[in-house]
Amino acid sequence: MSTVLDDRFTLAPVHIDGEPERVRRIREQAAERFNVLGWPTTRSEDWKYTSLASLTSIDWKIDQRQPEGNDPASPFGDQPVAELMFVNGTLHANRSALANEHPGIRVMPIGEAMETESFTQHFSRYADYEKHAMTALNTAMWQDGAYIEIAPGTVVEGFIHLLYVGGGNAEHPIASHHRNLIVAGRGSQITVVESFFGKGTYFTNTVTEIVAGDGAVVDHYKFENESLDAFHIGTVQIHQERASNVTSRTIATGGGLVRNEINAALTGEGASLSMEGLFVLSGKQHVDNHTVIDHVAPHCDSVELFKGILDENARGIFDGRIIVEPDAVKTNSRQTNKNLLLSETAVIDSKPSLEIHNDDVKCNHGSTIGQLDEEALFYLRARGIGAEEARNLLVYAFASEIVERMKVDAVRENAGRALFSRMPKRLPERRSESR
Repeated sequence: MSTVLDDRFTLAPVHIDGEPERVRRIREQAAERFNVLGWPTTRSEDWKYTSLASLTSIDWKIDQRQPEGNDPASPFGDQPVAELMFVNGTLHANRSALANEHPGIRVMPIGEAMETESFTQHFSRYADYEKHAMTALNTAMWQDGAYIEIAPGTVVEGFIHLLYVGGGNAEHPIASHHRNLIVAGRGSQITVVESFFGKGTYFTNTVTEIVAGDGAVVDHYKFENESLDAFHIGTVQIHQERASNVTSRTIATGGGLVRNEINAALTGEGASLSMEGLFVLSGKQHVDNHTVIDHVAPHCDSVELFKGILDENARGIFDGRIIVEPDAVKTNSRQTNKNLLLSETAVIDSKPSLEIHNDDVKCNHGSTIGQLDEEALFYLRARGIGAEEARNLLVYAFASEIVERMKVDAVRENAGRALFSRMPKRLPERRSESR
């Protein structure tokens, strides 16, 4: 199966044998909607900084083979409570471990969950394929993914890991469409980690819907470390009910062209959200972070912090919007974007924004763009630390505010290692010498 994803293409949805009629109808409706919307272009305000021309010109293939063997290895070994691995969009059964022995936890391929009551209640209710073309594409084409359900009152010690591995080359570029649904019942607690890796030329298009029930606590981590020749478009859609608490952290270090969309709707009174992101870029990488936090109910809190570290000719985007609806009185919301530019040719576009529809709120937003502190570099060099090490220490210190807040030791340590491996190797240029 091949797909030329351009303006001449008419999308036909994928169907899985035995899928319910409701899922079939949703796929067909999403395909029709994608054909109406077309590919996002820079003429759209939401996509003004990111062109998909290089993606849509490629003849993408869908890999329908079943993964075999035991490679690749998981970055977390046997530490997760449960783990599902997907290779080019398909479950790798030999490398997946379910949580069958844990009461109150259901982890399974999403295709096996389509007849469950919770799936029927929640699937495709939150990620909006009517307005968003890439969500429509995913909804029509998803091949596989994870279904996670946590029973009311269940506290999961540890974390559940979803690992996605992509691969392809210029002669056989692979497109993968993953779909996940995470449902945390009333008063439950869960941590879910999503990791993306790969080699060569491929396209990842993923949608994860998270439902946090009344009083539920959900920590969600996304590590995007794709091949530098890969395309990644990912949507995380969060739905929060009364007094729920959600933490969403996204770390992007890989990919040639990346778009991360994180959207949250605080629909229950007293819900709280912490949304954090970190992107570390070099070369010609392009990473677009687009976020929307919608305060629907009263007495809700949200804190958003995104940090960017850019070197060489990289380009980063932060486009964040906080909406406070008319009934969302007593809203407390803060939005911050901080960026560190390590070269004269790196580019950051920062656009934090507030859309407030009532007066009884406390909201603020801000953005900063700077370079490494020359005095701090001098201080470290004067104490015998080499130029490259001093530079990396300052860069890591800038990033550590987000990394060190990760609650799970294995996840925090893995994030730290990934960041150090991505530290630029060249020495800093002194501004006075470059003039």
